[in-house]
Amino acid sequence: MTSRNLRQRRLSRATAALSGRKRGAQPKVVALGGGMGLSASLTALRRITGDLTAVVTVADDGGSSGRLREELGVLPPGDLRKALAALCGDDEWGQTWARVIQHRFESKGDLHEHAVGNLLIVALWEQLGDPVQALDLVGKLLGAHGRVLPMSAVPLELQALVRGHDQERPEDVVTVRGQATVALTPGEVQSVHVVPADPPAVPEAVAAVLDADWVVLGPGSWFSSVIPHLLVPELLDALVTTKARKVLSLNLAPQPGETEGFSPQRHLEVLGRHAPKLAMDVVLADEAAVPDRESLADAAQRLGAAVELAPVASPDGVPIHDPELLAAAYDRIFRMHGRIGPWR
Repeated sequence: MTSRNLRQRRLSRATAALSGRKRGAQPKVVALGGGMGLSASLTALRRITGDLTAVVTVADDGGSSGRLREELGVLPPGDLRKALAALCGDDEWGQTWARVIQHRFESKGDLHEHAVGNLLIVALWEQLGDPVQALDLVGKLLGAHGRVLPMSAVPLELQALVRGHDQERPEDVVTVRGQATVALTPGEVQSVHVVPADPPAVPEAVAAVLDADWVVLGPGSWFSSVIPHLLVPELLDALVTTKARKVLSLNLAPQPGETEGFSPQRHLEVLGRHAPKLAMDVVLADEAAVPDRESLADAAQRLGAAVELAPVASPDGVPIHDPELLAAAYDRIFRMHGRIGPWR
């Protein structure tokens, strides 16, 4: 049997296993991240629980989000919009609204490349004066299967220390500013930090982490979407002290620029350096993306975690997570490593 056929069979089994799963007792799950990585997790997690909260990075400074942030002084709405779209249902209402808020205008004027959802979110922020209330209202309009919260109440600037940014001076370490620039930077990212250095967390995000049964961190752009959550002191304190179990979901492949050449275990080592007090319970990785399982297990153990390998990539070979396979992997982890029987 070919690898493709095997994955197709696993996908069919995963879909069957998840059928009707949400009718029983459900775990409270909080997923942290940004961009397409968080969207992948949310699309999977909404299949297995109706008690789901997304906590989203607010350091984006590129594209439509960057333009709105610079012009209006608002939080960047793009990653929040993507999270809301991922939480839309698979019915006609959900998929229609998902397409609408993701739609981008094409023109020769100022609206070019602005996303409809970005404009809707910012309009409600201005109308209501409360980012959380506005996002809740957008979620209600979309019929979102969960809640979306910003991780901080203020827009953040991401800065990275990068070795070899200038190829003519490979040993020099320079500061690269801006999430969009960090994500594609040449050279080796040593560490990241945010400005302001002590940003306030959104209280609802902290409360959600403290009240969760499971916290999911990743997948996503490691330095620009995953680690920024650990740079908000109140949110990091909540992650360290919560009684929730925590799963770290790894990427399927290194990201060009930001994590070029990184092994799976190196992702864990970087996370540990940024948050030495943060322990994890489970590290989830695609079984085909881990060439050195022993090294990954050693790195996970240093975080206090066990490794779970599962087929979570799309069966067509494209390096993206398959929602059904990822949902099945999360469901198995929650049941094997969490409570047995009704949640709470």
